[in-house]
Amino acid sequence: MTFRSALLAATVVALPLAAKAQPVTGLYVGAGAGVNLLQDEDIKSVSSPGLGTANLGGASAKSHVGPVVVLSAGWGFGNGLRAEVEGSYRYNPFSGLSNAGNTTVTNFGGNEQKFGAMVNVLYDFYGLVPAVVPYIGAGVGYQWAMDRNLHGSFPGGSFSSGTSTKGAFAYQAIIGAALPIAAAPGLALTAEYRFMGMTGDRSYNVNFTSGGVTTPASFKFNDEYNHSVLIGLRYNFGVAPPPAPAPIAAPVAPVAPARSYLVFFDWDKATLTDRARQIISEAAQNSTKVQYTRIEVNGYTDTSGTPKYNQGLSVRRAQAVAAELVKDGVPKNAISIQGFGETHLLVPTGPGVREPQNRRVEIIIR
Repeated sequence: MTFRSALLAATVVALPLAAKAQPVTGLYVGAGAGVNLLQDEDIKSVSSPGLGTANLGGASAKSHVGPVVVLSAGWGFGNGLRAEVEGSYRYNPFSGLSNAGNTTVTNFGGNEQKFGAMVNVLYDFYGLVPAVVPYIGAGVGYQWAMDRNLHGSFPGGSFSSGTSTKGAFAYQAIIGAALPIAAAPGLALTAEYRFMGMTGDRSYNVNFTSGGVTTPASFKFNDEYNHSVLIGLRYNFGVAPPPAPAPIAAPVAPVAPARSYLVFFDWDKATLTDRARQIISEAAQNSTKVQYTRIEVNGYTDTSGTPKYNQGLSVRRAQAVAAELVKDGVPKNAISIQGFGETHLLVPTGPGVREPQNRRVEIIIR
C-alpha cells in the first residue's frame, strides 16, 4: 500500500466525521501503527581462519515487510509549529541474501527489531485542503537494532548467531495529514509516511562452521534505511467543544388585546338607556366568544357636583351596568366593580362642567 493510497482511503472513510481544522495548541499525544519496509542492508563479513572460500563481503540482506508502532507526546504552539518526542518499534524478518559474490548462501534467515526515541519538529499547513491538514517534519534520535538468529548455509558449511543489540544515531523525515473528528473535539485521524535511517556500521557476532571447524566471525551492517506507512490518532488536550447552539425559546402565546365598551349616562343619572342596554348586551355576548380572565366595570362622572357625590354616583353607575351584565348571562364572580368619580376624565374640563362624554361606565374584557 502506498502512502498516497492510505491517505486517500483514510480521507474517504473519515470525511463525514471531519471537523473544521484548528491549530494544535498545548499538549497532545499520538499513536500510529502500520507497515515498515526495511531497505536491503549491505553486509561485510570479517574473514578468519577456517572460513575457506566463504566470504560474504558486498552481500545484501533482504527482508519481508513487518509492523511498526509509534507513540508520541508533544506541544503545539498554535501557529502550525509542533515539537514532540517519540518512541517507536519496528520488526522485519530477513528473507535471503543477494550479491554474495563467489558464495551461494541458502536458507538465510533471522530477524531485526528496532526500537528507540526521536525528537521531532513538525509544521502543519492550514487552509491548503478543506478539512485536511497536511504536515511535514524532521527528527533526530537514537535507535537500537537487535538482530536475532541470523543463519544460513553455503557450500561446505553454515553460520548462525544468537541475539545481539547495537545502537546508532538515527534521523527521519515525516510527511503526513491530519483529519479532525467533529464528534470528538481535539481528536484527529492521521496518515503518515516516515523515512528513518541509522548511521554508521554495526557488527554482530556469528559462528561459521566449515569442515567440522567452528570459527568466530562477524557480520558488519552498513547504514540502513526504513520506509514506514502509518495510520493513527492524535488527541490535543484542552480543546474546548464548540459552543452549544442557543436554545430555541418556546413560542409565547400572544396575549389577546383587551376589549372595552363605553356606556353613557344622562346627567346625574345611574339608570340605563335603551342604547346602554344594547351595548351591555353586545359586551355580554362577546365575552362568551373569547377566553377572558376577568371583566372590569369602571364608573365615572363629569365634574359637576362635589367629588364625594360624584364618587358615589360613579359606583352606582358601575353597579347598574354589572347587574345588566349578570342579567345577560355573565357570571357575577367574573365581574369587578370600581368607581373613579370625576377622576380620569375622557374629555378634560374644568370643575363644574357637565360633559356627556365623561358620564360613562367602561366595560373591559381582559
